[in-house]
Amino acid sequence: MTTLRSGGRAVVVLVALLAMLLPGGPVTAETPALPALVLPAPTGGYRVGTTWLHLTDAARSDPWRPEVRRELMVSLWYPAVPAPGRRAPYTTAAVSARIIAAEGLPLPPDLLATVRTNARRDVPIRPAARGWPLVVLSPGFSLSRESLTGLAEDLASRGHVVAGADHPYEAWGVEFPDGRVAECLACQVQGPDTAARVIEGRAADVSFLLDQLTGPRPVWRGARFVDPTRVGMVGHSIGGASAAQVLRTDRRVDAGADLDGSLGVPVPAGSVTRPFLFVASDRPTDVSWLRDWPGLAGWKRWLTVTGGGHLSFTDRPVLGAQLGMDPGAIPAHRQLLITREYTAAFLDAHLRDRRQCLLDAPSPAYPEVDFRFRTDLLRIRRRRPRLRIAEPGKPRSSAPNPGLLGDALATNRVPNPHDAWV
Repeated sequence: MTTLRSGGRAVVVLVALLAMLLPGGPVTAETPALPALVLPAPTGGYRVGTTWLHLTDAARSDPWRPEVRRELMVSLWYPAVPAPGRRAPYTTAAVSARIIAAEGLPLPPDLLATVRTNARRDVPIRPAARGWPLVVLSPGFSLSRESLTGLAEDLASRGHVVAGADHPYEAWGVEFPDGRVAECLACQVQGPDTAARVIEGRAADVSFLLDQLTGPRPVWRGARFVDPTRVGMVGHSIGGASAAQVLRTDRRVDAGADLDGSLGVPVPAGSVTRPFLFVASDRPTDVSWLRDWPGLAGWKRWLTVTGGGHLSFTDRPVLGAQLGMDPGAIPAHRQLLITREYTAAFLDAHLRDRRQCLLDAPSPAYPEVDFRFRTDLLRIRRRRPRLRIAEPGKPRSSAPNPGLLGDALATNRVPNPHDAWV
């Protein structure tokens, strides 16, 4: 049976670990106030703006609730003009509460809603004559879009428009503007076809999102500065598996990256001819990657972050460290730095045609990153006609599918039967 690693469940496990590892033990009503949680500053040269979109696909039923239309919540991060604006929230209090309540933890329900971000909400996008490349982010199973904010802000500061998608009913909580909260119905399902349902549904979500951002009537006024001929997708865990699926099903996407996610839907040989990047945590070799690697017919890399855990590619290590948690073999800020640098290098190489030495061979600046496999194929990107729109971590000793269950975080692991999902 194909299984899914539960990135989202791992978040709850992480929160539990935070409670246990804080000095003095679990948080109680008498515990002093927790420290303020802050995301590291982006490394690029542009200021960052953000806005939230609520989208409804009138043509498609929700795969988990067929009686309703599919809805998405999306965060956009983008290079912004210098302008005053409110600092954007990390997530909503309702979503934070769902994550914490999933385990009944004695932590403030709004803990994640207090995280200090670096983006200003609803400030104008910085104009670009050619348009900015577009990058779609898809989070791990039961995680929500805020888990990749540190990566998203950094990519935006380097000159990308980033669309982070929530996939309702596949996360502990997704809040809509009217206050409704979609809870994780998919978390209650474990069947032989569940991974495929998630991956195929996410591929449809991404195609719909691209329709809304790059089609003739975009839903966001900043879309006139998006270049629809330069689109990439990056996913964590099952979001990464979904990136491989999107490269098969949507020709608008030029490159894809999978951050530690097993390929729950096999990739037929020759069906992916565009660049693809695998980045693994420090765990046993993923059998699905071995299975499908030979059939990837374009530029490709397989990297491993020695000492990294499954959540090393998310914000959780840097937030956990601020609460007194040991991030494991790699310092928390460095875990995020590695993710930022290698993701940006991949996107710059294949969306901007800028050669990146970081992807050519192991770098002494990042000794944690090992090159497992690489293939270089001559690739000439065929430009579509431009559409103008109004101008850390020890490896697990065993696992039935080594690509699925990740470390809760580095050396800190809490056994959990639901962690068969990601």
